[in-house]
Amino acid sequence: MLPKYKRILLKLSGESLMGSKTSFDPIDPAIIAQYAADIKQITDMGVQVAVVIGGGNIYRGMNEAESGIERAQGDYMGMLATVINGMAVQSGLEKAGVYTRLQSAIKMEQIAEPYIRRRAMRHLEKGRVVIFGAGTGNPYFTTDTAGSLRAIEIKADVILKGTRVDGIYSADPEKDPTATKYDTITFNECFQKNLKVMDMTAFTLCMENDLPIIVFDMNKPGNLLKVVTGDKVGTLVSK
Repeated sequence: MLPKYKRILLKLSGESLMGSKTSFDPIDPAIIAQYAADIKQITDMGVQVAVVIGGGNIYRGMNEAESGIERAQGDYMGMLATVINGMAVQSGLEKAGVYTRLQSAIKMEQIAEPYIRRRAMRHLEKGRVVIFGAGTGNPYFTTDTAGSLRAIEIKADVILKGTRVDGIYSADPEKDPTATKYDTITFNECFQKNLKVMDMTAFTLCMENDLPIIVFDMNKPGNLLKVVTGDKVGTLVSK
């Protein structure tokens, strides 16, 4: 079984790390172990893997008027949350026997390398999983944008957006039982139908750089392997 993609960027939401637990326990060890096992399956096949994780399970940027926390300050707090998640995933991967490097867009030498594009690409070439923490290092940008930007910088073949749903639907399938799933869709169709795949900045970056996105259910064990080997899992967004 040969992989369809040689180098991928896996975008995970922070909320997905919670599993079924409450917000008082933001990281579920069982989910970390499952993600690590799934990632190991594809690195063993020679697929080069980079990971970007959100921070919403620990801190989600709030409305400034409600929280009293300035937007830029709140965004930096969110970036630190993504580094905590990155450390958790790194720990899970290393427990599974996968070599990793955590790179941060904000300097914190004791726990992560600074983000250096050429060094990241060299790690990938050596078979290490590279986890990108702290978003882009700038406020006002989401981790979706960080994922798109890093994917383009490292010349990834595809962005795999792991979510709790099994693809892109015409409406929210959790609210609308009549929602239909798309197997494939173009960037322009997503715009026309106003489908929220990623935030607009991230989505536009992918479209302008002809970088396909696959949205799939990461919480189902084995799905990542299926996506990487070309099985029809999730929804493919491309030109």
